[in-house]
Amino acid sequence: MEAVHSIDLKEPLILVKIVKNNTLLVVDAYTTIRYYDKYDLSLLSGFKAKIYHKRYKTNVVAFSSDKKYFAAMSTDCREARLFDLSTRKAVAKVDRHQGEVSCVGIDPSSRYMFSCGDDGKSFAIDVKSGKLVFTLPYHADTINDIAFSANSNWVATASYDRKISLFNLATMTPTQKLKAHAAPVMKLRFIKKNRLISTDKNSSAIVWDVYTGKVLERLQGIHDDITQITTAEEDQFLFIGTDLGYILVYDLETYELLSKQYIKLTSSITALEYDEENKFLIIGTEDGNLLFYNIYEGEEKLTPLLKKRQFDAITKMSEFNPILAYTKVYDLVANLWENTLQKAKVFLQKGDKKSALLLLEDFKHIPSRNSVIQKVLLEYAEFEKFEKFAKEGKYALAYGLASSHPMYKDSAIYRALETKWKKAFTLAQKYVLQPKGIDKAKEILAPYRGVTEKTKLIQELYTKGKIYKRFRESIAQKDFKVVFELIKQNPFLKEFPEYDTIMKYADTLYIKSTQLMEQGEIHSAMKMLRVLSNFTDFEEEVRELMKEMEGRQEFINAVRDENEELIYELISKYEDLLDTEAGKKYDEKWQNALEQAKQYASEGDVLEIKKVMAPYMKYSSKTRAIANLFSWCYISQLENALRAKRSQKDIEKGIKNYYLYFGEQEQILKFFDLFKRYYPDSKLNPEHLNKGSMSQWRPAMIVDSILN
Repeated sequence: MEAVHSIDLKEPLILVKIVKNNTLLVVDAYTTIRYYDKYDLSLLSGFKAKIYHKRYKTNVVAFSSDKKYFAAMSTDCREARLFDLSTRKAVAKVDRHQGEVSCVGIDPSSRYMFSCGDDGKSFAIDVKSGKLVFTLPYHADTINDIAFSANSNWVATASYDRKISLFNLATMTPTQKLKAHAAPVMKLRFIKKNRLISTDKNSSAIVWDVYTGKVLERLQGIHDDITQITTAEEDQFLFIGTDLGYILVYDLETYELLSKQYIKLTSSITALEYDEENKFLIIGTEDGNLLFYNIYEGEEKLTPLLKKRQFDAITKMSEFNPILAYTKVYDLVANLWENTLQKAKVFLQKGDKKSALLLLEDFKHIPSRNSVIQKVLLEYAEFEKFEKFAKEGKYALAYGLASSHPMYKDSAIYRALETKWKKAFTLAQKYVLQPKGIDKAKEILAPYRGVTEKTKLIQELYTKGKIYKRFRESIAQKDFKVVFELIKQNPFLKEFPEYDTIMKYADTLYIKSTQLMEQGEIHSAMKMLRVLSNFTDFEEEVRELMKEMEGRQEFINAVRDENEELIYELISKYEDLLDTEAGKKYDEKWQNALEQAKQYASEGDVLEIKKVMAPYMKYSSKTRAIANLFSWCYISQLENALRAKRSQKDIEKGIKNYYLYFGEQEQILKFFDLFKRYYPDSKLNPEHLNKGSMSQWRPAMIVDSILN
């Protein structure tokens, strides 16, 4: 792979990011910030923040997508600061870590800046007010990375404690800890279909289901320290950058490693980004190079090669750049190969080897295809004998050859053999079910003596006629619970054609039910799924689908009835509902109210928060988020009281009340440190106070002033 463009910026590049207005943001280790036009790469603007970062394997800087704010660790790593990009002044800082700051982040909606530390703590700063508003669940060791889902609903933190912590920002609740890594977790990235990718210090990568917490896949083939990850083409491809300068690429549909050395550089990969519009993988390196690679390099050459039928050249290009195998031209070649191979097999079945070779001529120069061609030619060497045995009714010999040469099973002759067998077997089944029909059944099946794959079926038919009879009757009555109980106790029933029939029926039910679900016909889909729930092989999938559909139907009903409480409860359970028009509408309504209430919280105005939040107070799905608002509001009241020089007694009472309502939060600990500077003689000891908790807080506990 050759770089399409390159810029030498001398210093290690620690962040490369596409931001709004078609702008490419590039940051180096000295926090020199540059904005480029992503089309012509002209330098638009920039400035020097003069913060030197000695370490940059973690996210030491973060920028909001709206280009209004950026966060950075201080040079000594003792603080995390939030800057307003328009004024270039710090608007907030976090200096409460017991140890160093390890990474920073800003969520995609630009609501919160996060500071994570060696102490395992993550502090959330409200971007607009600069106030500490909540903390994420603690880790037992250093936090190495923080990542957000595209819709800002989820945040995940990765730690040296080998765990990943998930937190739902929509409901302000921790969800679960993901545990499967055998080494410190270093990098995280959310991808579509509710998945999360994590990598660890042992170069292991895991793909998770965010909702269930289950491991979906462990990626294979990584043998170097992972430094950066990014995805491309709407999360179809995963690119992994390593310390030795390699770029690996995976298919995120199949989880297949496409290339171990997609790109090889001489310097460590320190930043990765993908430009969806230009199809560029953008790489920042430790030696200061900014490199642009077209991931579809060579695509423009494929069509001319296709017209010349130079399939070998197309294959070689796709081996050099495996992403070319995902282009339309490559698909055409792959389909052409399959069709040509099938036609060649038909000629070979007719004994016309010359015509078959002529058809395959264009593919014989492709090593992988040529090996298939040679195998096919070898396989069909005895086809004439197979055809002869089949026509003469020597079924044992014909089936024996088909077992030795599986390709024969694709032929019309083999299909005719199977059709004849099924007719004979079906007829024999009828006689076996009759009181004195066993001899007639044996006569019908006599030609199949010695056919290994049929012998077991025949024996089972003779010896277990009653079971088979009940099996057929249960199918006729559509009593699938009995059908699958019989199959469980008598696995031989899977060999009968009726089993194939009911499994095809199950596939049809599953496909139709999902189609109906997509069309919004939930009731009809549910009816089908209730039938399908009796099919053992579909049990788990049906359970998940039914749960999803029940939630969707309940949501439709709630929207119809304008039942806001239930709407928000369902949205908190089924995040996919946020993709619906109604889901977007109600979420926007909540977010607007929340933003308004946050402003009042920063002012300590309880009455105004109560007015704004009044419609949501009784909604259990919003209780934790509202608790967070009032926690923040009461801290603002305490800070206002301190500035107004209220009496020590009043402020101490406020601190006691806060602990009683919310328990020990970082916000009150920070305030208490400030309080002690104003009133060093205070005997108040937080360790001896009665403590509530955020999870136990309820709207009934709201007071107009925390000091009363």
